[in-house]
Amino acid sequence: MAEGDEDLPRDAKIVKSLLKSMGVDDYEPRVIHQFLELWYRYVVDVLTDAQVYSEHASKPAIDCDDVKLAIQSKVNFSFSQPPAREVLLELARNRNKIPLPKSIAGPGIPLPPEQDTLISPNYQLAIPKKRTAQAVEETEEDEEDLPQHTPQRVSFPIGAKRPR
Repeated sequence: MAEGDEDLPRDAKIVKSLLKSMGVDDYEPRVIHQFLELWYRYVVDVLTDAQVYSEHASKPAIDCDDVKLAIQSKVNFSFSQPPAREVLLELARNRNKIPLPKSIAGPGIPLPPEQDTLISPNYQLAIPKKRTAQAVEETEEDEEDLPQHTPQRVSFPIGAKRPR
């Protein structure tokens, strides 16, 4: 083996030899650790499932059938086969029988209605009220009762249409 292989665990040496047998010569050292992590996690999951199956069958220990069943259920759950080519062709034929709708949009990029966009104004303006001379005189008398300027509030709802 290559230099530095003496201090590797047996499982890491196996992963390294598998990579070499598949023609993978250039890889980062952490790839081996990632494969080991994946390998250990898979084995723990399979053995945990096998233990559950064994307990369900009231067996005293895990046997080969429990492990086979756990592996088969893992394969069935994790990997699924795509539908047959004939099935996909039939689905495509049925879908393509329905013509596409005619485009009613004009030139340019079709945009959603204005009430559904985020560019509509949604703020309030504070507009001070204009007072007449008589109102100013009355206000001076009641100066301590009311604030000097009470602004008029104008709001624009989010979905309002703007005049063009």
